[in-house]
Amino acid sequence: MKRVGIVGLGDMGSGLARNILKNGFSLTGFDLSEARMTELKEAGGTPAANCREVAQDSDSIFAMVLNGNQVKQVVLGEGGLLEAAKPGTTIIISATIKPDEIRELVAPVAEKGINLLDAPVSGGKPGAQNGALTVMASGKPYVLEDNRAVLDAISKVIFHVGEEIGQGQTVKACLQAMIGTVFSAIFESMVLGARAGVKGETLHKVFSASGINCGLYENCSKLILDRKFKDTGSRIATMYKDLGISLDLARETGVPLFATAAAFQLFQSGISKFPDEDNWTCVKVLEDIAGTEVKW
Repeated sequence: MKRVGIVGLGDMGSGLARNILKNGFSLTGFDLSEARMTELKEAGGTPAANCREVAQDSDSIFAMVLNGNQVKQVVLGEGGLLEAAKPGTTIIISATIKPDEIRELVAPVAEKGINLLDAPVSGGKPGAQNGALTVMASGKPYVLEDNRAVLDAISKVIFHVGEEIGQGQTVKACLQAMIGTVFSAIFESMVLGARAGVKGETLHKVFSASGINCGLYENCSKLILDRKFKDTGSRIATMYKDLGISLDLARETGVPLFATAAAFQLFQSGISKFPDEDNWTCVKVLEDIAGTEVKW
């Protein structure tokens, strides 16, 4: 059985770690937070002193950090994974970053005889904690198959979206454009109803019985109605970053994204006012403008 490593033990990484251990793999992990390292040890994992130490003890290594700069530091930086990873090791980039940023890793990783999987995920903290993520993997088919058991431990479904590194991140950018615009539509429709005098419970019942009902709507609307805007596992900073990636890709490809651009501006307003809260906090920006509050 493969020895697994992970760098980044936040809301998402801690869920990955939990399910990797649950499925019988040994796990070595590193995070800058001492509290998260203690949690890893208590769960049965082995804390490492740095990224290099993770690489020494692992055959497959997840990088679940926030952005492209962090990914490059983890892989290529001083004390990074490439300093100690053995030929044949696979580095799995499960963070959401720009397609160009992961393509920058291809040559230096290949020079060391290391395999690379571009494998962003969707499902948020609940999906990570429950081992039910959707994986959008790109890379060589044999590399994916060699690591399928490890990926199965964290996911409900794995899609091989292409052989070229960067295609996984491209699919994720398209997905986040859709999710961001759906969130914005939920926020606007609920505030519109509240301002017009419709109870939140009524809106929720009608919307839930319509063609737009889905897990995304159910979770989002209930959190808004319950006024839960923090510690729900979906930080606004992450979606704001992801929508920026979607718009960067749109500029590169010459595709107009009208709705996504509007959603990005709403999330920019939300993160400006409530930087430490979660996605649903954007509804408070609209409520403030409309002079109303969405409630049951």
